[in-house]
Amino acid sequence: MRLLVTGGAGFIGSNFVRLTGRVRPDTHITVLDAFTYAANEASVADAPCDVIRGDVADPGVLDEILAGFGPDDAIVHFAAESHNDNSIASPGQFVHTNITGTFEILEAARRHDVRLHHVSTDEVYGDLPLGTPEAFTEDTAYRPSSPYSASKASADMLVRAWIRTYGLRATLSNCSNNYGPRQHVEKFIPRQITTLIDGGRPRLYGSGENVRDWIHVDDHNAAVWEILERGRMGETYLIGADGQASNREIVRELCLLCDRDPDEVDFVTDRPGHDRRYAIDATKLRRELGWAPEHTDLRSGLADTVEWYRENREWWEPVKAAVEAKYAEVEEVL
Repeated sequence: MRLLVTGGAGFIGSNFVRLTGRVRPDTHITVLDAFTYAANEASVADAPCDVIRGDVADPGVLDEILAGFGPDDAIVHFAAESHNDNSIASPGQFVHTNITGTFEILEAARRHDVRLHHVSTDEVYGDLPLGTPEAFTEDTAYRPSSPYSASKASADMLVRAWIRTYGLRATLSNCSNNYGPRQHVEKFIPRQITTLIDGGRPRLYGSGENVRDWIHVDDHNAAVWEILERGRMGETYLIGADGQASNREIVRELCLLCDRDPDEVDFVTDRPGHDRRYAIDATKLRRELGWAPEHTDLRSGLADTVEWYRENREWWEPVKAAVEAKYAEVEEVL
């Protein structure tokens, strides 16, 4: 089987490539990545794949890669600008990559008759009230809050339109917040971990009460493979591992794992339009495809993630100072 993995040098994409190499070693993987700041060449340097540097919105590059693909091959479309703070400051790049890039992927898949799996986010659904049992399902109405989530919602709608209008062989998945190795240090969990490793104080937006539904990246990618192999064409599957925790609870756990006082935290001005809570109901995925997460102990998964960042300073240290300098321009300690 041939796979084109867009955004394969990013966090989730690079872990997908590595997982595929472990469990499906006969798969021929081509990674297409623009290698913007969020990608890291080290994440795929020793991975079992061919790497092409290019823009997912470039039809010529896509045609060149897909020329050798057949009906049993596939595209797994991870490529996306994904950081909410950056989308608020510079929304144009999110429109280019997430909307225009997805359009070009759809057209290339149609030209070459290649099956597509489109990877999206639960953030397209907006947020949920704190302290309630509500959770997103495949039937939840879209209500995006940020330029990032709006661009992903737009991409999802394009995929569904191409399925219905052109009969494109495609599936979609919307996943909750991922954590694990090789995640850029601008993201919430690796930012707190690397700050603690450097002896600094972690920082929380607002009161830290916002809740996310955390899933280990390997569980997400295992679910993507289940959908690739056995998912029904045209269907959307929600991926989640019942890992709800507030940002304050996550930081407290990370402090304890790093032998630090969990009360030594700086609270900073909140992000504009900050979603309150996400929660995923993955019943459809579990019932139809039999998928279940392996990393069900969030504390254990966080401990493994802390250890990875401790052992791989050379991966994140070159960009840490620049990330903190950028945050310093917009964060004010309360």
